[in-house]
Amino acid sequence: MATEYQTDTDTDTNTGPDAADDESSLPLGLTVAAGAVAAAAVIPFIWLLRTGSDVGIKNAIGLITRPTTIQILINSAVLVILTTSICVLLGVPLAYLTVRTDLLFSRVWTVAVSLPLVIPSYVGAFAFVSAFGPRGGFQRLLSPIGIEQIPEIYGLAGTVLVLSLYTYPYVYITTRASLKSMDTTLVDAARTLDHGRWATFRRVTIPQIRPAVAAGALLSSLYVLSDFGTPSIMRYDVFTRVIYVEFGAFGRDTATLLSLQLVAVTLFILWLESRIRGEERTSAGGRSRDIVSLGRWRLPAMILPAGVSALALVVPVIILISWLGTASATVSESLAFQWRYIGNSVTVATATAGVAVIGGIPVAYLSARHDGFLPSAFERFTYVGYAVPGVVIGLALVYFGTSYAAPIYQTLYLLIFAYVVRFLPQSVGSLRASFLAVDPSLPEAARTLGQSSVGAFRYVTLPLVAPGLLGGAALVFLTTMKELPATLLLRPAGFTTLVTHIWAAYKSGYFGQAAVPALVLLAVSGISMLVILAQEGYDVK
Repeated sequence: MATEYQTDTDTDTNTGPDAADDESSLPLGLTVAAGAVAAAAVIPFIWLLRTGSDVGIKNAIGLITRPTTIQILINSAVLVILTTSICVLLGVPLAYLTVRTDLLFSRVWTVAVSLPLVIPSYVGAFAFVSAFGPRGGFQRLLSPIGIEQIPEIYGLAGTVLVLSLYTYPYVYITTRASLKSMDTTLVDAARTLDHGRWATFRRVTIPQIRPAVAAGALLSSLYVLSDFGTPSIMRYDVFTRVIYVEFGAFGRDTATLLSLQLVAVTLFILWLESRIRGEERTSAGGRSRDIVSLGRWRLPAMILPAGVSALALVVPVIILISWLGTASATVSESLAFQWRYIGNSVTVATATAGVAVIGGIPVAYLSARHDGFLPSAFERFTYVGYAVPGVVIGLALVYFGTSYAAPIYQTLYLLIFAYVVRFLPQSVGSLRASFLAVDPSLPEAARTLGQSSVGAFRYVTLPLVAPGLLGGAALVFLTTMKELPATLLLRPAGFTTLVTHIWAAYKSGYFGQAAVPALVLLAVSGISMLVILAQEGYDVK
């Protein structure tokens, strides 16, 4: 435990030999490289602001204050609030059950309740519409007993249900990590002072895990706000769906202003999360092995993880498998699945992961090894893309490409650039954590033995951060494979990926044609998740 505490202290104070006291001591080459990456990451946002300024104040006010625009804002706010609340209500109890109790088969449930993260929410939406929509599989099962109608799945209710099932793992994973690392001797002390289980949880556990819950809730809310596929399938008008529709109808001004509103809402959520999170605590005390005994509730407690896993995992997989038998061999060539679609998806995802890692190295290294305004600012700039929804980035780059970058418009270069802007923070975050874990005295020792700074980084630092590098690359690969709106807006003509084929099959009403690419996407995503868990040393108990 002393070792862990020392590592945390070194990380916080940044006392290594590479730490800088002022901006003038920053290495020029590294700073320029990090600044170039940060500048590239904010290009879409800057272009969006410039395009929005061309609309004019009067027109902008008229578009923003329209009843339909206000309704879209209300719809989006309600969706985010409801979904994030349900994610917390699911994620926190599941994390507590799998970490702090003697839940039966806890290892199985630990993995099972994490896996919904690999399923794109729009694939889940396809499956739920097929199962619970009008004339869906569930209604057909009930019709023999006289039930001819079931509650409507479209609209707000269906959108909240689907998004909650596929975003609660963000809260679950962050809360679980916090529970595993928290100082449980404080819990033991509270129990010795005659505090009950609930009082102890409320007064001791909640304050310690609050930052982690807030971080998971932030990820969930940002995902909900940026999701395009699920609201479109569920026919619920939110920012992303209307922006895409307006863009397709050549409503450039409306799409731009709605995009700016969406960015503003996103920034508000980031601010709100920082206020809710409060001051983060670092525990340096011991940890007990005390596990809460569920007693006679041990078997009933499995209902929650089993029910959530069945709904989020079993239902979609069964539906997708059932679609295999309905795939038509007589559909048009554009809807016929081709194996090259897998190659297309894997190629752009691999290229994106490679570029994101290469671009993330200077930003992460500068931020981890040097204090000051510039290192911090460059790191924060890279997070802009992750906070901005994919449909907004795609729209901004469409305008940018047609106006200033025509040679690369509708090419893989612009598509990969959009992916990198969107998911660069995943690489930067993983790399920065790995750099912070490397003792700065190790590369310094290599330099005293005659190695250059580049040589010390190559032969000493890079091997030590390789697990974090690979984990970050796998995470970027996973999210790129699932990205829908940016792909639809920026892909080259004739370039079809798994997600665009799934979307085309849905829009044409041929659900059977989406079965194979959806199952392949789940398989590839699952492999990526295994790589991520392996690199992070994921301990299931």
